[in-house]
Amino acid sequence: MNIKLKNKFLYFDEYKIKCAVGKRGITNKKIEGDYKTPSGFFKFKSIFYRNDRVPEIRSALKKRVIKKNMGWCDDPISKYYNKLIKFPFNFRAEKLWLRANIYDVIVIIDYNTGPIIKKRGSAIFLHIAKKDYTPTKGCIAVSKKDMNLLIGKINTQTQLEIY
Repeated sequence: MNIKLKNKFLYFDEYKIKCAVGKRGITNKKIEGDYKTPSGFFKFKSIFYRNDRVPEIRSALKKRVIKKNMGWCDDPISKYYNKLIKFPFNFRAEKLWLRANIYDVIVIIDYNTGPIIKKRGSAIFLHIAKKDYTPTKGCIAVSKKDMNLLIGKINTQTQLEIY
């Protein structure tokens, strides 16, 4: 299955799903901290989720429970840039365990992962949108209902096209 992102909608099969993207739009020249969603073709790697808020995840992707000490390094000077980390951590990193529900389910998008290029952008996820679909820092965000639909259909071969 292929998914296309165009004009703040995801298209696949017979579905059209509203989504939020980066505050400054979509770019083919992504850099760390630019608030833009990267364009291109990507696959999905795995799912992280809060098992205290999401009882069951049905997906072909590998699943991992989010713990309170988990984060994602977004500091280009760290050797762990664009990788999962544990707090305490000596560099800048995004917390995955949040009070807000946006990270109740996180699908890791295979962006800047092999090889990782410093300052090219990190922590590009598919996650839960805020109720008003507020723009993201570069991620793609959908409603919780739509997330459940998506994760039931995607696998490691699913192609995400952003343009």
